[in-house]
Amino acid sequence: MTKAIEIKNLVKSFSGKRGSTLVLDDISLSIASGEFLTIVGASGCGKSTLLRIVAGLEIADHGAVLVGGQPINGPGVDRAMVFQDYSLFPWLTVKQNVLFSRRLAANSSDNLALERGAEEARAVKLISLVGLTAAQDAYPSQLSGGMRQRVAIARALMSKPSIILMDEPFGALDAQTREVMQDLVLGVVAQEGTTIVFVTHDVEEALYLGSRVVLMSPHPGRIDTIYEVPLPAERTVMMRVDPAFVALKREVMERIRATVGLSLDRSEQGTIGAEA
Repeated sequence: MTKAIEIKNLVKSFSGKRGSTLVLDDISLSIASGEFLTIVGASGCGKSTLLRIVAGLEIADHGAVLVGGQPINGPGVDRAMVFQDYSLFPWLTVKQNVLFSRRLAANSSDNLALERGAEEARAVKLISLVGLTAAQDAYPSQLSGGMRQRVAIARALMSKPSIILMDEPFGALDAQTREVMQDLVLGVVAQEGTTIVFVTHDVEEALYLGSRVVLMSPHPGRIDTIYEVPLPAERTVMMRVDPAFVALKREVMERIRATVGLSLDRSEQGTIGAEA
């Protein structure tokens, strides 16, 4: 299978008042084209830093990141990022937010009218895909948190990136909205064929979305374990209560706690929380 992303021996440190802190140590990972990969781990394991390096927003001290076999040297249209805080322009409507990044590129085109017509059609399609057709002329302040994140996802897809990097995109949403958004992003990705790298603290979310789950250990961040998720590609809500799913969730949570020197106590053995 074609590799979308290759991460080779990545090392990253940050400097502070107390000197240099090693954040990522010798990270190597291959991600297949079209794969939905999720990353979990305790706080301080460098999940978000790793994602930002792949996005080209941070520079590694050592190692390399290859996208489509080519080393990255900054942000690119082949990679889009979705953050937890939506990052929408409050003065633009839903459609205008979705169109914004592509309009910047179109402004330098010799065939402006044609490009704008095609981009408008794609924006309308994506807005429909995320279920916001009725709200396409609304402003972010008029939308719920879940609706704003739908706009952010549609905007990320607008440039037809081969890769979308998602950093805790549903972390601020309530539990019910979060489940709806998980199913939405699975459906959208299936239609677009995009490679997804998805960072989360929620073990159940990681297992439900990912075909593989990468567990990172902290201080410094290293890859501890990679889990294959034994679920069909088409996920359903009932899979969350399947004994194999529950058992794997417990295994991952126990391993996360082990990476920080903790273990599940008896009060957690009956009902395992999602947050780790």
